[in-house]
Amino acid sequence: MDYLDVANKAIAIAQKLGCNEAEAYILDAKALTIEVADQELETMKFAEDSGIGLRVFSKEGKVGFSYSTDLNTIEDLARQALNNSCKSFADDNNGLPKLPQMIANFNLLDQKIAGATIEEKIHLAKQVESSARQTDNRVTRTERCVYKDAEYGVALANSNGLSTYYRAGYCGLYGIVLAEKDGDVQTGSGLLFSRNFVDLDADFVGREAAQDATLLLGAKSIGTTKATLILNSQVATSFFSVLIPALCADSVQKGRSLFTGKLGQKVVSPLISLVDDGRLADGIATSPIDGEGCPTQRTHLIVNGILNSYLHNAYTAARDKVDSTGNGIRGSFKSMPEVGPTNIFIQAGAMKRERLIQEVKDGFYVTSVMGMHTANPISGDFSIGASGVWIKNGEFTQAVRGVAIAGNILELFGQVDAVADDLRFYGSQGAPTIRISNITVSGS
Repeated sequence: MDYLDVANKAIAIAQKLGCNEAEAYILDAKALTIEVADQELETMKFAEDSGIGLRVFSKEGKVGFSYSTDLNTIEDLARQALNNSCKSFADDNNGLPKLPQMIANFNLLDQKIAGATIEEKIHLAKQVESSARQTDNRVTRTERCVYKDAEYGVALANSNGLSTYYRAGYCGLYGIVLAEKDGDVQTGSGLLFSRNFVDLDADFVGREAAQDATLLLGAKSIGTTKATLILNSQVATSFFSVLIPALCADSVQKGRSLFTGKLGQKVVSPLISLVDDGRLADGIATSPIDGEGCPTQRTHLIVNGILNSYLHNAYTAARDKVDSTGNGIRGSFKSMPEVGPTNIFIQAGAMKRERLIQEVKDGFYVTSVMGMHTANPISGDFSIGASGVWIKNGEFTQAVRGVAIAGNILELFGQVDAVADDLRFYGSQGAPTIRISNITVSGS
């Protein structure tokens, strides 16, 4: 089926029925998930999802939306979208983005993913488990080791003349294993996702899961103290669950962001620069356009500690009278574009991770946190549980658990005194190892 032809037909029908502007978004996606444990195939799932979402606008700025999984009922879809628009409120900021002058051509689909056999993919998942157990004999159980891949096509057309189609895909491995010693059981994980099948390294993922699990064996709590805090790249990335919503312009415009009114101001340490890049080479979320046809771009959100920009889609950009940053994100054809990140990351520093640790006299290397979802995205206040390893004179000593770290996220990142050069992505979000001075760690 020619998806672009269907999308353009939907536009024509919607306009014939009386809308001022129209946009059709078609998604055709398929995904494979393979889970193994104890070298046996536990689960294999193959899922497909396809459909069309139609958005229409009236001259008064009323918007209506409807979707369907049946591409043969376009006229019914258009009538429903028009009926829905009659029930919405007029807003001058509603409307289509202008037609882009040029759309980049990216190669986002590695044919080797589809070309690999199911047996090869099962073997990769099994290899994650084998590597974990071979890395350390204290790894005794497997929760699951997984291979995943996905391929999707996007057709997007609108009444401003946009008519484009692209295909993309990605693949990945992750493992969750358990290590045991003297009755103590700890869980560890490893993960690696890429657009390229050849990048998948099952041994790396397995070793990482084993090392993560065994690192905390014999962990103890400590008394409350002030120390240098080191966040590994995964923990640093976990703070994005608070930072990203606060950087989305819709939250700012509603007064529900800790960054409201702070453009051009210093908000964190000058060592921190935060970037959203929808065109990042090999980025999981890289695409030529966002979910409403705006070209993706590299947006410098925080530059040397100074808040430089928010993330915008077409609507929030119209409200602020700025250009969209290409962050109109759609997770499905079943929803309208929302504001969200693409490939977002803290830029790497110049210091080696090893030196960053060696310079610490008394510190806490954090490998996992709990309760980040309870942080307040408006004030930035948080209180989280943490586990990791105590550092003494630059060396890892005692594993630590059952401690808490509390404060304000901007104050926390304002005390960053070193950023390592080991930027690592977890899906489409990434960070390097970060060192933070003079933080209170609360123990029992």
